[in-house]
Amino acid sequence: MKKISIIIALFTMCIATAFGQAKKPKLMVVPSDAWCKQHNFTKTFDNQGTEEVIPDYQKALSTDKDLNNVISKINILMADRGFPLQDMQQSLKSINNISAEDRLLTSRTSGATIAESPLDRLRRTAKADILLEVDWTISEVGPKKTVTYNLKGLDAYSNKQVAGAQGTGAPSFSAEVPVLLEEAVQDNMDNFTAQLQAHFDDMMANGREVVIDVRVFDNGSGLTLEEEFNGTELSEIIDDWMAENTVSHRFSKADATENYINYDQVRIPLYKANGMPQDTNDFTRTLAKFLRNAPYNIPCKVINRGLGRCLIVLGEK
Repeated sequence: MKKISIIIALFTMCIATAFGQAKKPKLMVVPSDAWCKQHNFTKTFDNQGTEEVIPDYQKALSTDKDLNNVISKINILMADRGFPLQDMQQSLKSINNISAEDRLLTSRTSGATIAESPLDRLRRTAKADILLEVDWTISEVGPKKTVTYNLKGLDAYSNKQVAGAQGTGAPSFSAEVPVLLEEAVQDNMDNFTAQLQAHFDDMMANGREVVIDVRVFDNGSGLTLEEEFNGTELSEIIDDWMAENTVSHRFSKADATENYINYDQVRIPLYKANGMPQDTNDFTRTLAKFLRNAPYNIPCKVINRGLGRCLIVLGEK
């Protein structure tokens, strides 16, 4: 009987160790766009000549005490379940430190600047795999209050929703928003974290989903994606490279002409061969090195279009 107890204890320890060593996605909590607009925490962003209204996270964090408390509460709830979180406020500070450098970064050939929104910079700086977007409203019925919440897990690369929890908590005499929120979300947190882990497990097995655009500079060189190298068109050569370097050869060719190719649902490995994390920019630069080498010798320029999208332009740098 004693031996059986020892065996069971050892087995339990092995299971606990295995789960403890499992990789967890990095998360960051952000207020939803709807919440920011409702509370007038927005600013205008010039996206290559087009004005867009985007959340002003810096203003929200420095103004709204409830937001800071809600983010801290969700951080605690997630940390209790073994999920590491990136601090949004610290990430914003890092962005402020590098934003001046980004504004000075331009193309040596055309003078083009980086096409990247403030939200893209937030995602890139934080290196979060998943954003937890939270929204809530408080209702009062007599002396009691209820909170209705919506919590979404968004893949920071593909912008797809990968987990969700929503509902309305029981009426409470508490006046503290974080307490109301904690009481409301408790029953759904285990299912929510299970959805997040399932998505991350899928990324580990099948790669991260990104978008890669291929273009050709109009510089009079005559280079097109139909140019042949040893009897094979350049577009086919790039297709073959994508098939060899994506996870399980998984990618889609959304559209293509002699001057451009749009690849979406491109599954790239989360890690390089040396074990270092890999993002869209790293993967695209590997393609650029391949095309720069013989027998192609094609100059390439890689432009980061955000965390989950990259542009490679052929013909110049």
